[in-house]
Amino acid sequence: MIKIAIIGSGNVAQHLITVFQKTATVKLVQVFARKKETLSTLVPEALVTSDLSGLKEADLYIIAVSDDAISDIAAQLNFTNKLIVHTSGSSGMEVLGNQNRKGVFYPLQTFSKTKAVDFKTVPLCLECENEADYQLLEAVANAISDKVYRISSEQRQSLHVAAVFSCNFVNHLYQIGDEICRENNIPFEILFPLIQETADKIKTLSPQAAQTGPAIRRDQKTIERHLAFLKDNPERTEIYQLLTESIQKNND
Repeated sequence: MIKIAIIGSGNVAQHLITVFQKTATVKLVQVFARKKETLSTLVPEALVTSDLSGLKEADLYIIAVSDDAISDIAAQLNFTNKLIVHTSGSSGMEVLGNQNRKGVFYPLQTFSKTKAVDFKTVPLCLECENEADYQLLEAVANAISDKVYRISSEQRQSLHVAAVFSCNFVNHLYQIGDEICRENNIPFEILFPLIQETADKIKTLSPQAAQTGPAIRRDQKTIERHLAFLKDNPERTEIYQLLTESIQKNND
């Protein structure tokens, strides 16, 4: 059985803690949290420490903290030649320093504490310095997911940018759509079938082939009516114009 310790208590850490506790081939031996009470509903108190120097022996240490904190955490570890990985999509392995063997265990998914995630469907992007460590990391990944990929630091950087466009920016547009609906006494849920169909289409069509709307049709009269509707909100107007121009430019 592979023994792992998780360092962190945020969204990613909590989801990993939950899934690893249900996994037969992996044993969660310890979790580090600066505030132990943040994990009181997830793990027995005996498994939680707030002292990095007291981490137990493990085959793998997963640092699941904010990007800015990774190097600081790695530097505080008081052991050497252990396998240490982080869960960041945008940081390279070098942030882990040189006192331990290092790698990356990046789950490509959006995580919220209150929303359960089926890890079997979550792509796990792996990278290690040597093949033996990669094989161990792959075994851990295969224990919780059916989608495991070997992804280099360069690939992961581009993947993370793509994910921001495909997820974070799209969600912000949902927020704008929700605000427009609420301002006009329309339930946002009326858009759910449209949103779902758009997401489903790109499983069988390329995003370019799936593109619809007034921008790609170059329906200038509709575009002008929309801009007139938005005239009192310069920020929304700018976003609408920028996206319209981008769609048209990429579909010339």
